[in-house]
Amino acid sequence: MTKIDRRAMIAASGAALLLPGPLFAQARADSFSWDILVGRAQRLARGDFAVTPFFPGADKIGYDAFNQARFRDERTIWNELGGDTGIRLFPLSSTVQQPVTIALVERGRATPLRYDPAMFDAPPGSPVHALGPDAGFAGFRIMNAARDGDWLSFLGATYFRAPADKQFGLSARAVALNTSIAGKEEFPRFTHFWLERTGGSSVTVYALLDSASITGAMRFASSLDRDGVHQDVDAVFFTRRAIPELGLMPMTSMFWYDQADRRTRTDWRPEIHDSDMLSIASADGTAHCRPLVNPSAPRVDVFAERNPRGFGLLQRDRDFDHYQDDGVFYERRPSLWATARKPLGAGQVRLYAFPTDSEYTDNVAAYWTPAAPTRAGSRIEASYRLDWTSARTPASTGLATVENIWLGKSEPDGDRLLIDFAGVPDRAQPDIWVDLAGGTLVKKAGYPVLHQKGLFRVVLDIRRDRGKAADIRAQLRSGNRPFSEYVHYPLGA
Repeated sequence: MTKIDRRAMIAASGAALLLPGPLFAQARADSFSWDILVGRAQRLARGDFAVTPFFPGADKIGYDAFNQARFRDERTIWNELGGDTGIRLFPLSSTVQQPVTIALVERGRATPLRYDPAMFDAPPGSPVHALGPDAGFAGFRIMNAARDGDWLSFLGATYFRAPADKQFGLSARAVALNTSIAGKEEFPRFTHFWLERTGGSSVTVYALLDSASITGAMRFASSLDRDGVHQDVDAVFFTRRAIPELGLMPMTSMFWYDQADRRTRTDWRPEIHDSDMLSIASADGTAHCRPLVNPSAPRVDVFAERNPRGFGLLQRDRDFDHYQDDGVFYERRPSLWATARKPLGAGQVRLYAFPTDSEYTDNVAAYWTPAAPTRAGSRIEASYRLDWTSARTPASTGLATVENIWLGKSEPDGDRLLIDFAGVPDRAQPDIWVDLAGGTLVKKAGYPVLHQKGLFRVVLDIRRDRGKAADIRAQLRSGNRPFSEYVHYPLGA
């Protein structure tokens, strides 16, 4: 059980009395605990996988009908308790046709919620009205105290997401299976949720997941504060069969183009992306930065690590002028940082990306893959923290950071890569270390940018091997001491 104060316990104990009657109609409270959930996932793995049927009529609820079906404010769960814990539910749709079961947890007892079509205010003739009382839900979201925005949402497969500055962007997933293996990716889904109110701005979400290869129990102790959304996550997975590529702490995002990578640009806006880089904090204090690109073909980048401090997909560029989007505000998209709460051992942070020609496709994924193979009958445990934030550097290392990447042409027939580092002290003259594969370094230079405090520009002229991408590593150093994060850039990918 999550420890909560007496006031929160009193509030939670009255929650059932404040809910509309039909939500609990014909419902029975069963014993519930984390251990019970883990045992259920383990038993589930011993049997054959059974696909949850698509609910009849859900396929008729398209994008417009789904968004026009508004959960009634007065039906918000825990509404009268105030605080940032109001729960609103999602109906099924053509995108999410398999229902999930949702229950509320109070004092070690779980009471299922019953779907009620009257929860939703939808236009006359909406196919949402045609869903019967046994339809079930697609997912849920947690509202802030003002009830004018949600701060956590679970909807579809095992995806969930949180905003920064009330702006959603990238998503997290419970687990990733064979993501970079063409034609082999598998998408487990949450089948059951249990929600426990643990304070005025905190809710613990428990979930059961299932798929052909894996089952799992997950616990998300989630809270909201002025710095963003924070989740302490515990997961126990059980495998039905061997998994060639297991991805833990996975996150997925969209990168179409930025100021350096504009090959597929067809839009007037200068940049369009939910995230602009992968960041990794190694155990020895080294920081790695891999700016995102929209590759010409699917690409996997692998970073071998042992017990890394953390990794994440960041939206480091926070300047509205760089996007000029006054509708969806890309400069406000959240960054997501994952920190292991128990040592990870040996493994890899993997970055997978495939080409996109629009802003509507998530084409980037990052995740941790353990070095040990994942065999059938395995029990896998993970414990980590997720921070959804607008911070430019969630893991502060004291090193200079990449501010911008610029690309151009050099003579003859070469490429020019410019890297701007921020946070370089005035009058510093760091050394420029460069290593590359797939090309030749023709020239390098570096200097402080006039009238830009702390900005140091590195210029690299590179001649790529014909028809190949060049993988570049660069870093500012003072002798043998790192002065900046490592930059990894796939020129021409």
